[in-house]
Amino acid sequence: MRAPPDGNTLLLASTANSINATLYEKLNFDFIRDIAPVAGIALVPSVMEVNPSFPAKTVPEFIAYAKANPGKINMGAVGPGSSTHIFGELFKMMAGVDMVPVHYSSSAPALTDLIGGRVQVMFDPLISSIEHIKAGKLRALAVTTATRSQALPDVPTAGEFVPGYEALLWQGIGAPKNTPTEIVDKLNKEINATLADPKIKARLADIGGTVLVNSPADFAKLIANDTKKWGKVIKFADIKPV
Repeated sequence: MRAPPDGNTLLLASTANSINATLYEKLNFDFIRDIAPVAGIALVPSVMEVNPSFPAKTVPEFIAYAKANPGKINMGAVGPGSSTHIFGELFKMMAGVDMVPVHYSSSAPALTDLIGGRVQVMFDPLISSIEHIKAGKLRALAVTTATRSQALPDVPTAGEFVPGYEALLWQGIGAPKNTPTEIVDKLNKEINATLADPKIKARLADIGGTVLVNSPADFAKLIANDTKKWGKVIKFADIKPV
């Protein structure tokens, strides 16, 4: 934020920045105001997953079970306001179900407890769960993106059953505010050219992701929309940082 706006100091931004804008009340910066969006890099879905022994095999069955058993479904999450938490809170809000967040220090112990049946559901980044899903240790009910993942083409999107549900894990590049337009545009052009490399696309596809090629203006719109969305969820669920 305080670096010279010369294009030499850049920020790897992510969904967490959009969440934190509302989660933390006393940040010493304003993410949208103080950062010049440069370019997207990648979109990676999260996956709504359960232990294979869980009664529900589809999202509609999960919703029906949750409504019949309010307060009895524990949801693994990696701290208040994490994507694993807030993606589940969005689902709770839109599907009208009750799930109890159980917070862990990282994904690894949460996944261990999900595989062991001590928690029943998790909204985990696909990159950290895909091997467990392929091994049959977890059952994927849905991905959180608006379109299906190439890595799990037979797994539906949550939005196919809960209209309008979409939760994005994105990464991109930002620069200090007041970075000249010509520098931002040059960086955008070079980043997008790199993302066109088939090797980059293939590597992202292996972990369930896709390249996020856009203009600075489109990336700014994505950030603004995401910040507004997660702000509503944080306020609705009264989420506080620890």
